[in-house]
Amino acid sequence: MAAPRAGMLLLPRVTAAAALRALRQGRRLAWTSAPLRRHGSSGGGSSGGSCRSFLDVHARGLLHGVYPEASLELRALLESARQCVYCGFDPTADSLHVGHLLALVLMLHCQRAGHDAVALVGGATALVGDPSGRAGEREPLSAEAVERNAARIGDSLRRVASNHEALLWRPDSQGPPGRRRQLGAFAVLNNASWYGERDVVGFLSTVGRHFRMGTMLSRHSVQSRLKSPEGMSLAEFSYQMFQAYDFLHLHRELGCVVQLGGADQLGNIMSGQELIHKVTGKEVYGITVPLMTSTTGDKLGKTAGNALWLNRDRTSPFDLYQHFIRLPDAEVERYLKLLTFLPLAEVSHVMERHRETPDKRGAQRRLATEVVKLVHGQDGLESAIRCTKVLYEGSTQDLEAMDDTELRELFRESSFTELVLEPGTSLHDMCLRVQAVPEGSHGLQMIESGGVRVNHERVTNPDQVLVLGQHVLRNGLSLLRIGKKNYYIVKWLNV
Repeated sequence: MAAPRAGMLLLPRVTAAAALRALRQGRRLAWTSAPLRRHGSSGGGSSGGSCRSFLDVHARGLLHGVYPEASLELRALLESARQCVYCGFDPTADSLHVGHLLALVLMLHCQRAGHDAVALVGGATALVGDPSGRAGEREPLSAEAVERNAARIGDSLRRVASNHEALLWRPDSQGPPGRRRQLGAFAVLNNASWYGERDVVGFLSTVGRHFRMGTMLSRHSVQSRLKSPEGMSLAEFSYQMFQAYDFLHLHRELGCVVQLGGADQLGNIMSGQELIHKVTGKEVYGITVPLMTSTTGDKLGKTAGNALWLNRDRTSPFDLYQHFIRLPDAEVERYLKLLTFLPLAEVSHVMERHRETPDKRGAQRRLATEVVKLVHGQDGLESAIRCTKVLYEGSTQDLEAMDDTELRELFRESSFTELVLEPGTSLHDMCLRVQAVPEGSHGLQMIESGGVRVNHERVTNPDQVLVLGQHVLRNGLSLLRIGKKNYYIVKWLNV
């Protein structure tokens, strides 16, 4: 687990009820996988989101659907008092990806409206496998792999929530203290904590009896798989029961009344709503967000093979930044509304300025800035901008400010060599030692003809002795470029 930043609350062995009580007293962030205790409804307390907040989320395009449909009660509920909402994230990989961002951003909008938000890591349900949106069954994961993935995803969720609060949230300063808009609580839970105490016979006899085969078979995720050559396993078929029970458990323990999810999760959300109504007689609700797609209309995600990951070791801040910089003009306004917390009036202003000089890609740069800041924080944003200047503007100053990690991220496919700088080492010596040029006259000719650059500067004298501050930067690095695209990174160990 990553080291906590100042002000971050880590609660590894306390109940979620205690975590949320502590958060409501002013501490915002918790991680717990311990069993929960009932503490009553999360309603009441400080006021919930205003009508403006609900309409703002709708105007941004974040609401793909609401279940039950045309739920006027849901809007009244969210506007009347502080509520608890949750969204699940199964740890089928060791990182979330950009496709998860919409649901996460909607959770943060709910938190901004004063509601409590629970991010549920599916440490148990990942072992079952969600069939939603899949043409075939997932490859089974070991319990150890799921546990590792769950810890990493918990880190990611905490990091994004922390970045949001530290960098993107501005509390209201107007009005009497009791009426000012306050940030709701944010907690990260793991459903492995309550399934570890259940046995299969007990689960089926108490929970399974509330499900009807006809309803379960009618779900789109089931129908599409039953018609496929591969069919569907019993484990996948039962997944909707487990997700439904998660909703029931959080409703009982934390008073959760709203489940958030992607558009492909509607069937699972419906199962939860129906289970809670049968067991408690109470109404709960579901909100789905649209699926993020690529420029070709394909779903973004691990299954589609085009995922942009939220963990830095999978997708660097620079790569994430560049993805949004390259977004077509036709899509940038939509994603400014979906993925940022900029007021809609400011989004309109950004787009007006962009249309005046579209070649500057001002709207894309603002979008990329806001997303990278949310995902990787201020340090990640500065790294992305630094890498952009190094690669596209040839900035030696920014190159000198880069560390090994940034260089490896930026030139991921390039050779990285550690060498000892010996007195009298020439440009030709360095190129030979990293195998950037061939031995003999051909390698000498490549340098003499201007085909080699060191730290963005063209070099033509192969016998030139390396000069500190010019060929070897103060951070102990040299960047070689052979031709247009072949990069070699040299780390001098004794500099």
